Amino acid sequence: MFYREAGDYKTSYTDDGQTFPIKFDRYRYYFVLFVAFALIPFMLNDYWVNAIFMPFLIYSIAAIGLNILVGYCGQVSLGTGGFMAVGAYACYKFMTGIDIWLGGVQYALPPINIFLSVILAGGVTAIVGVLFGLPSLRIKGFYLAVATLAAQFFLVWLFNKWEWAYNYSASGQINAPERFVFGVPVTGPNTEAWATYLFCLVFVTIVAVLARNLTRGASGRKWMAIRDMDIAAEIIGVNPLKAKLTAFAVSSFFIGIAGALFFSVYLGAVEVGEAFGINKSFLVLFMVIIGGLGSIFGSFAGAAFLVLLPVLLKNVLVGGLGWPTDLAAHLEFLIVGALIIAFLIAEPHGLAQLWRVAKEKLRLWPFPH
Repeated sequence: MFYREAGDYKTSYTDDGQTFPIKFDRYRYYFVLFVAFALIPFMLNDYWVNAIFMPFLIYSIAAIGLNILVGYCGQVSLGTGGFMAVGAYACYKFMTGIDIWLGGVQYALPPINIFLSVILAGGVTAIVGVLFGLPSLRIKGFYLAVATLAAQFFLVWLFNKWEWAYNYSASGQINAPERFVFGVPVTGPNTEAWATYLFCLVFVTIVAVLARNLTRGASGRKWMAIRDMDIAAEIIGVNPLKAKLTAFAVSSFFIGIAGALFFSVYLGAVEVGEAFGINKSFLVLFMVIIGGLGSIFGSFAGAAFLVLLPVLLKNVLVGGLGWPTDLAAHLEFLIVGALIIAFLIAEPHGLAQLWRVAKEKLRLWPFPH
């Protein structure tokens, strides 16, 4: 059989509790990591990085964060774009130095390393996410979606009006200063394609490992208990306050990291209304729906699908058939909407479920049953 499990024995609880207990799965993921870290950086150019790899990596982090909240904990959120904006602006302030007024005296903190700036930006976003997650203790479903949608509009309005957030710039735009990692620029105008790719890939790997282990542990089981039936979960001892707020905190932390990378490494300069508007929230939500709710792999699959689809349509329709660019863009919206409806009807668990079915087939191949 192609997908071999026979003879893969476990001799200890540690072996049985591995992230990927099947040996074939472990080797497959090790191979993917080897290709991603050791081979792809030598094959990249600016087009591949800016059009495909960077958006895929950053949106994967955002989709994982949203999937933890929506797919694993069952708390609907439409504020992903706003939380990404918090991560972006927090990263900008950490990169440029924070000035604080205390007792009429101004204290200026020095700029922080780019790696720590991204991590701290995720921490700030986690705090903001917990604050906006408090209504989830009283409301749920459609009403919670409206509350998070209000957070989206409020945060975009805040960063438009709060001049301190963008260092009193006349244009209201934030620009990432040049920062280095081991002497190699990863932000600013002089970056290399392989450097920005590897910088984002490190964060994607860390986030994916953390998310995988969190969802398999006690926290993940509590989130899923709240998702399936919150009253029954509370009866058996799950604290809904702690479970929901930790889901909002972890989700917002990952989304904040995605927003920080989106601003500092990918775009380099953003204006909050254009970069983190309501369209961004819906885009990440569509990635989770198409990829599969409650699946880390589904987050990657949905991000890859919605990043590759516009590139494919543009090359085929505009480059191959000579269609106008605006017509191809409108057709893209129609195709994405039709696919979302099709997945919700035919396969609610998305691309992740299709992958599970394919693995079941491989386990039996070449035998019929």
